[in-house]
Amino acid sequence: MGEIDGGGARAPRRTVHEGDGVAWLAAAAPLPPDHAVVTSLPDHSELPELGVGGWRTFFEDVAASICGAVADEAVAIFYQTDVKHDGRWIDKAYLVERAAERAGSHLLWHRIVCRVPAGTITFGRPAYSHLLCFSRALRLAPAASSADVLPALGEMTWPRAMGRAACEAVAAFLLAHTGCRTVVDPFCGLGTMLAAANAAGLDAVGVERSPKRADRARRLRLEPGRRARLADREGSR
Repeated sequence: MGEIDGGGARAPRRTVHEGDGVAWLAAAAPLPPDHAVVTSLPDHSELPELGVGGWRTFFEDVAASICGAVADEAVAIFYQTDVKHDGRWIDKAYLVERAAERAGSHLLWHRIVCRVPAGTITFGRPAYSHLLCFSRALRLAPAASSADVLPALGEMTWPRAMGRAACEAVAAFLLAHTGCRTVVDPFCGLGTMLAAANAAGLDAVGVERSPKRADRARRLRLEPGRRARLADREGSR
């Protein structure tokens, strides 16, 4: 159960499981209608045993399973950064869109998140990341439109994290335009998305292979105007 805050309302819950996010999602699917998946899938450098071709198959299969796991009116949101391999770009937004199409999901919006100031030359990784939102049945009216470019990704809790500003923008979207009130991240890392969800009043569920990262994901806290911090173990929930 969540804690009760000073005003009598239940504080948002956070649960972090140690284990394989793919296996956990397969066992949990289909997710309840008020659950959204928000995640960043692993890069091929994190799964070298697959090779680039095997990783592409893994990536698309997992993205399709995520889109298929959420309810028709719920959303699946992906934060992905392209990578250069053998002198050629791997466009992860393209891979996610291929997977979503397989699952019968449709693109609601595609935002560009600036990783560095516009005009900066980068090597190996682009100056931007993709933030893509899919649903099978949800539709957004023109009045629900928002900026297509986030000028900064915000604080990074570790090098592979979703930027804090991107996480907070996702949480705001879920509250304003969906019935999703629980965020699921099957590759949660240090838990930036989970902490941003809780800060916005949303429940959160994460899965992480590393016990050390899972522990930090349980304790990460985000507060307005302050850098991310870790709660002590006694105070964590």
